[in-house]
Amino acid sequence: MLESLFPHLNVEQLLDATWETLYMTSVAGVATLIVGIILGVTLFLTSKGQLLQNRPVYLLISALVNIFRSIPFIILIVLLIPFTKTLVGTILGANAALPALIVGAAPFYARLVEIGLREVDKGVIEAARSMGAKTHTLIFRVLLPESSPALTSGITVTLIALVSYTAMAGVIGAGGLGNLAYLEGFQRNHGDVTLVATLMILVIVFVIQFIGDLITTTFDKR
Repeated sequence: MLESLFPHLNVEQLLDATWETLYMTSVAGVATLIVGIILGVTLFLTSKGQLLQNRPVYLLISALVNIFRSIPFIILIVLLIPFTKTLVGTILGANAALPALIVGAAPFYARLVEIGLREVDKGVIEAARSMGAKTHTLIFRVLLPESSPALTSGITVTLIALVSYTAMAGVIGAGGLGNLAYLEGFQRNHGDVTLVATLMILVIVFVIQFIGDLITTTFDKR
């Protein structure tokens, strides 16, 4: 039945491509979560009126975040080729895509983290500061817990963006479903392969969105 509907589809290739997409998304997602939170918290704390107000630091980090957020991902991959080759030793394969994925996604998530932290009730922050809460206590006991719904929603959006980034990276040799759709589907004029690869990407996106919404609802105390 499947062979008649998708005559050019190689199931083993599809599974390998799906695994590569999940691998790139998950590894880059974890790194993006860590780097994004660090940058986002730093942006928030060094902004005007906050505990560690520092205008030069804020402007520098904010400028870097804006620059890397603004570069189209396909161009970012090309710009990072020398760095990727030095770091990974190759510019092909799933591991070679990771630096560009992280550099492309972390600034985006950092800005979402900053926005989420700004939504925390100022009264809660002031109460913690008036009780002598140290910086690390303010971050881990007040800011992050209070903004957890926004942070979860933000990482969900970022992970979905990462899935689309992996598809673009696949076109230039990173592997994954994007690579399968392009090489085996588009270049060989096998529309069934392109269709199945696209459907698999959609399934991954829907699953990420569902899990993200579930976790966000759990964290949301309103």
